[in-house]
Amino acid sequence: MATMIPPDFAPDFLARHGWKDAQILPLAGDASFRRYFRVVRNGASAVLMDAPPPQEDVGPFLRIAGHLEQRGFAPPRLLAADRDRGLLLLEDFGDDRMNRVLEREPQREQEIYRRAVDMLVEIARQPAPPDIPPYDEPAMEREVALLPEWYAPALGLEVDAEGYRAAWRGVWGDVLAEVEADPVLVLRDYHAENLMVLPARPELGLLDFQDALAGHRAYDLVSLLQDARRDVDPAVEEAMVDHYCAAAGIADRQRFRAEYEVLGAQRNSKILGIFTRLWKRDDKPHYLSFQPRVWSYLERNLAHPALGPVRRWFDANIPVEKRAAVWTGGLPQ
Repeated sequence: MATMIPPDFAPDFLARHGWKDAQILPLAGDASFRRYFRVVRNGASAVLMDAPPPQEDVGPFLRIAGHLEQRGFAPPRLLAADRDRGLLLLEDFGDDRMNRVLEREPQREQEIYRRAVDMLVEIARQPAPPDIPPYDEPAMEREVALLPEWYAPALGLEVDAEGYRAAWRGVWGDVLAEVEADPVLVLRDYHAENLMVLPARPELGLLDFQDALAGHRAYDLVSLLQDARRDVDPAVEEAMVDHYCAAAGIADRQRFRAEYEVLGAQRNSKILGIFTRLWKRDDKPHYLSFQPRVWSYLERNLAHPALGPVRRWFDANIPVEKRAAVWTGGLPQ
């Protein structure tokens, strides 16, 4: 597990950019090799991103941040960069992540979710960057493969991996057709932990978008409304999906909802694999605490008729007792 100690060359980098003798305070780590520190000097603050090469590359972050800023959205402003060493000095958005604000002010849930949904509508109205990779069938297949690769072995399950791939190929035809016809910028981690409520600014601040792809407009909506780290009331989810469809002018809402559920099942299957990998490979067992919530979303996704082949695979390969319940009594043995 990465330690929250800044690299030895960070003070020199900061000094060269006007932050000599600044305090460097641990802020956050994430599921990658990236780490974040708050830099404080003379009452001012900034955020230092440490994205060490070769494991990380700050290029995609800078490219997507530039695209978003040029179109009126709110990624953190870049203050300084050392791309060779993977250091970025960024605007400090403070501590008001969306989830913290909603813990403090639950009465604002509808308002803030509506703002987040409206921002997705606006992002989808902008052309995706021309050099961004597609969120296509190979990408989605690689992601869902994380479940048989990591989750199933962790629970001692031998599953039909080829049948799993075939089941997915049987359900995401409409999704792929939409991606080919009208790809939009998909930030891919658009949820309450990565959205900032900014003082005196109507837009929400955006974090953790460096893995963006050109994909389906429903993907980030699923990320927001089936949040692995936060319970979202099903009534709020329904209201926000309806609001998105109305604001975006979705003509065929039945088809959109089917594609939303397919992408929900795809994302939640991927997350089950990723969080298990974080536990088994990266010694980050706290991610297991999110598994029951992710399973609850996945069970709802699988109930949709569009997921018939995938639901049948899960019924045949992942027994109910090996789903959410297995995580509630502590770490699996």
